[in-house]
Amino acid sequence: MTAALRAQDLSVALGGTPVLHGVSVDLPPGWTAIIGPNGAGKSTLLRALAGLLPRQGGQVWLQGRPLDDWSVRERAQRIAWLAQQGQAQGDLTVRELVHLGRLPHLGLFGTPGPQDEHRVDAAMQATECADWQHRRLQQLSGGERQRCLLARVLAVGAPVLLLDEPTTHLDPPHQVAVVRLLQGLARQGTVASVLHDLPLALQADQVLLMRAGRVVACAAHDDPQLHAAICEVFEHAVRIQRVGGRYIALPHLD
Repeated sequence: MTAALRAQDLSVALGGTPVLHGVSVDLPPGWTAIIGPNGAGKSTLLRALAGLLPRQGGQVWLQGRPLDDWSVRERAQRIAWLAQQGQAQGDLTVRELVHLGRLPHLGLFGTPGPQDEHRVDAAMQATECADWQHRRLQQLSGGERQRCLLARVLAVGAPVLLLDEPTTHLDPPHQVAVVRLLQGLARQGTVASVLHDLPLALQADQVLLMRAGRVVACAAHDDPQLHAAICEVFEHAVRIQRVGGRYIALPHLD
């Protein structure tokens, strides 16, 4: 299966400190969950794949072309990005925030048309924030703001979604709703998400496991070797068990 986004021998430094060390990864259509301990380089990898960080080495390809060959606007139309600490403050309404997702298509001075409004409506429905679309952002809880930020990403209509901790601030029902949403989106394009919640990550099609700026394993969510690597990387603080037709990660307290 052809990768929508691909990196080879990717090296990145932050403040002069190497963070990624020759990382190679393919993100095919479907949902890839990126996991690993704190400081593993997960968020840095996602930002580098989005073209938001300079590379010390290696290459990134988007739809078979080097990422650098795409203009900033073309890239923004094809890759939608959700930051780990996304900003959703100020005097904007929810709908106005979600409309910002159409900027790569409209530019700063374009007038939204029926298709843009449809995209915005669909994004708010998918993230369950349509009922309070006219509320101001400062009136929202952290979880409500997170759903609005995710709606803004969906409004782009990009074939590649890069999401850094999309379930942050969400209660369990809305975490489950986001997982179901990602599974649905993955049937239409490519989704990569950094997740700290291992049970949620194991619902993805593919799981990419990182440690100390390197890829330890990348395999289907039900791969036994992946499960063994997860337990080892997390110092056997978790165990992976099959329940029904799904695999879940549980604290290993024995």
